[in-house]
Amino acid sequence: MDTKTKKTSVLLFPWLAYGHISPFTDLGFQLEKRNFKVYLCSTPANLRSIRKKLGEESSIQLVELHLESLPSLPAEYHTTNGLPPYLMDTLKSAFDRAEPKFSNILQTVKPDLLIYDFMRPWPPEAASRLNIPAVQFIATSSTMTSYMLHVYERPYMKFPFSNIFYHDYESIHGEKLKVKSVENDLVMKSIDRSTKIILIKGFKEMDGKYSDYLSGMSGKKIVQVGPLVQRPKCQDEDCEIIMNWLNKKEPSSTIFVSFGSEYFLSEEDFQEIAQGLLLANVNFIWVVRFPLGENIRLAEKLPSGFLEQVGDRGMVVEGWAPQSKILEHSSTGGFVSHCGWNSVNESMYFGVPIIAMPMHLDQPINAKLVKEIGIGVEVVRDTKGKLEREEIAAVINHVVVQTDGEVVRKKAKELKDNIKMRGEQEIDETVKELKQICQKKDGLF
Repeated sequence: MDTKTKKTSVLLFPWLAYGHISPFTDLGFQLEKRNFKVYLCSTPANLRSIRKKLGEESSIQLVELHLESLPSLPAEYHTTNGLPPYLMDTLKSAFDRAEPKFSNILQTVKPDLLIYDFMRPWPPEAASRLNIPAVQFIATSSTMTSYMLHVYERPYMKFPFSNIFYHDYESIHGEKLKVKSVENDLVMKSIDRSTKIILIKGFKEMDGKYSDYLSGMSGKKIVQVGPLVQRPKCQDEDCEIIMNWLNKKEPSSTIFVSFGSEYFLSEEDFQEIAQGLLLANVNFIWVVRFPLGENIRLAEKLPSGFLEQVGDRGMVVEGWAPQSKILEHSSTGGFVSHCGWNSVNESMYFGVPIIAMPMHLDQPINAKLVKEIGIGVEVVRDTKGKLEREEIAAVINHVVVQTDGEVVRKKAKELKDNIKMRGEQEIDETVKELKQICQKKDGLF
């Protein structure tokens, strides 16, 4: 890198969900290595967790956005991480009311470029008033985004890719997309405001046909930035304990079970998953989370005698676990996942096949993609949308243990090798596109 070259300054502004902040941060890591001066703007509640991820090596500068504090939404709730679901609309409203404060941040930082999230159109509008180009970065899949746009723009036409659909018991998620709401209009406007291109997490071999379809509908060039997975590090004692436990297990003998930072299992699902893990009889690490402010004891949630029955073949971790570090470990042979897009990308990057157990939002669509490209198998619910322990155990055993699951395990490894071969091809193309946009703004192109 030529350190004498003037750095291009970029302000990253993700939505307040960790599933969005994490890929924005990972994009920032890649940009700072390529002569960008990177700023990341979010609430103090989110930046506390990001500071630990940055470490001492990163030069990314964190910029605090202070939302108004309400009796029902104190500062520690200015994040979706652990937020009780009934407060989500309150958080969105508080975020929208922060537009004047964000405009002040833009005037202070004076970035050459704003990279913003898909949730709201007002960040690029604020940037436009200051002659700052803005590019949207969508942290979910091209598959889900193209499906969503199709439903908005072509509601009377069938989606042209038959493998991508919602099961009948998931139809509520698809029906929500069809409602012409203010929320949907905001998403569409945020796409329209992006300067010439849209950045999206993923790569062509995975969902290229969907990004092509998305490009046709949006009228924007879709630039895929790659999986954006950072090399994991152990940074605390809890991580070391988990790694030491994994070190004692046989290769590919253990499954990792996690449903992300923002979804909380129903009592029924919790119990069926617990019983499914007992029936599967494979090693596991299960990450369990409860909403902030709820006084729930893990021992009271687990089935009676669960830990005693499991013994040393299972570990239940409350709150957080080093996901990428676990997926990288040679003892890990499967990932029971909600199919959040970051988790899917990490699983592919480390070659771990997926036992897909989607819960809501984009996850059912991502699960269909996982099945289509052959790196996982979905746990199908009954006609009423309920999980069944026998089905959970059967899919786990198929993917991790049984001979007929070898095709899935082989495909996951092939995709991992393909990602490694490509190196940083996508992010280098991304940098080229972003620099062209900044040069045009400065009249240099």
